[in-house]
Amino acid sequence: MTRAFSTDPLDVEIIEELIDLARRAPSAGNTAALEWLVLDTAPDVSAYWDTTLTQERRADFAWPSLLSAPVIVILWVDPVAYLKRYNESDKAHTTLGESLDAWPVPYWFVDGGAAVQTLLLAAQDAGLGALFFGLFEHESAVRERFGVPPSFRAIGAIALGHRRPDRLSQSQRRPRRVLDEVIHRGEW
Repeated sequence: MTRAFSTDPLDVEIIEELIDLARRAPSAGNTAALEWLVLDTAPDVSAYWDTTLTQERRADFAWPSLLSAPVIVILWVDPVAYLKRYNESDKAHTTLGESLDAWPVPYWFVDGGAAVQTLLLAAQDAGLGALFFGLFEHESAVRERFGVPPSFRAIGAIALGHRRPDRLSQSQRRPRRVLDEVIHRGEW
């Protein structure tokens, strides 16, 4: 995860190529209910930060070079699209089209996670830096500011751009668990 970016812009073509790859990630029932809000102009990126990070909080913000990312992509999903899809004849037998509560796992978020990971890997492959982060309590404000329909839920935001050197975060300093601790063969 990159937390320091240069202000160098990205070509629209590379942004669209990354999203095109990400939209090919798995989708339950091929519902294809993910949509991308691309903020790739200085005024739009600035409006995002003005909506989510007050000037007062910026003074103590641990990653000021994150605010230099020239692109922020916000992935949104419409859970209601899953109800519609699972009411179609080939999926109706699952009864998942009856209500969002019928889903033991909210696959709209699973599908969103797969798309985010695909975009992150594609950005890395393209030699770019990327950072996925949540909107948390700012989801409604971002929805309102950028005109996102009310039925959509935010998966999260992805900052994209060219990397600048930076220090490691506390999370990046944590070691990964060794493989033998996470693989269980035949039994737990």
